[in-house]
Amino acid sequence: MIIKKCAQFVCIDLLEDEDEQQVFDTINSQGVRLTTAELLKNYFYREENIAEYERDWVGVFEKTVDDRVYWDQELETGRIKRSLIDIFFDAYFQLFIQNRKYNVPVERKLEFSRIDQLAKSYQTFIRDFCDGDKNVILGPLADYAHCFAQTFRPETCNMGLSPAPGTERMNVIIFGLKTTTLIPYVLYVAKNVVDEAEKARIYAILESYIMRRMVVHATTKNYNRVFESLILNEVLDGDTLIARLSRDADVTTYVPDDNELLQGFREAKLINLQTRGILYLIESGIRPADSATALLGFDAYSLEHLMPKKWRNNWPPCETEELARARDSKLLTLGNLAIIPLSLNASIRDADWQTKLSGKGSKPGLSMCAGGLATVHDVLKRDCWNEEAVGERAAWLFQQAKNLWTM
Repeated sequence: MIIKKCAQFVCIDLLEDEDEQQVFDTINSQGVRLTTAELLKNYFYREENIAEYERDWVGVFEKTVDDRVYWDQELETGRIKRSLIDIFFDAYFQLFIQNRKYNVPVERKLEFSRIDQLAKSYQTFIRDFCDGDKNVILGPLADYAHCFAQTFRPETCNMGLSPAPGTERMNVIIFGLKTTTLIPYVLYVAKNVVDEAEKARIYAILESYIMRRMVVHATTKNYNRVFESLILNEVLDGDTLIARLSRDADVTTYVPDDNELLQGFREAKLINLQTRGILYLIESGIRPADSATALLGFDAYSLEHLMPKKWRNNWPPCETEELARARDSKLLTLGNLAIIPLSLNASIRDADWQTKLSGKGSKPGLSMCAGGLATVHDVLKRDCWNEEAVGERAAWLFQQAKNLWTM
């Protein structure tokens, strides 16, 4: 009686040739939108394969509270937030549609690229390219999901970073610098390259490619095409990866040379996130192993202008307005920017150079806040800071980046 009063039941009678899964998807799409993972779970598993569901789905995605928390966490990808499990299924799908075995035409790949239709794309792919056999997808699913969970750890951005190339640095580039287009290819490498040294070399090459392009403010709009082509061409060693990345002269995908890299450090004006990432990855790559201070996670650092934007208040004036405008431009470049773990008080941030170094009263300056950071070690020894010093530091940063990001 209680159930009759408090709940309503709907009975839907289907004809013999009607697809109950399609009816389910249609009904649910009219209300709260189901995630890609929920739609795929309902598509892949029925009563007849409940054992496989318990083993390959529950056993991977829902086995423990930690598993559920990991897969359910939402991350920004482009302009939208997506759960990590949906990001996984997007990357996993790329491994199939880029596989030459299935001979998926370019126009169908474009059709399958819509993330808002990913669950439907899986179904269409299985129908049109796998003879309706769901096991093509389900067979390796658990292994790839385990590999994904071991490889992709967003929390790495809150931990100190090793200078050695590997998944830690990849995670900062992917999640900290929001280069999530790398995920499908990194998953492909993580699962299929057995030799750990070769895998680390591939990650180092990818870091060099991404960061060189970031310094020169190169576009990222064709990254999807670049990394998908690496899967398509089964690029699983460093030499082949360098050859493929270096052969493309297109402005949207090329590898900047050392001259362009130097120019980038001298002239590029980047968004704060990119600048922080460049300086952090250099810092983590060059700091001495016996450093007296521990390197914090990427998210723990803020960006500081060594010569402040409000320099006119407390810094020596320029002789002409033209020189003042040149200074305004120069202070936005990489040579004038530093990462520090503690933001300076506003009165210190905009103070003259000596006050900015030493602080004032109880308010610490750069010497205390940035002490121990290799990327500002020489800066803290300077008696003055000006346009010439900015240029010299840009050249020094270039040398560090050139040594780190080789191709």
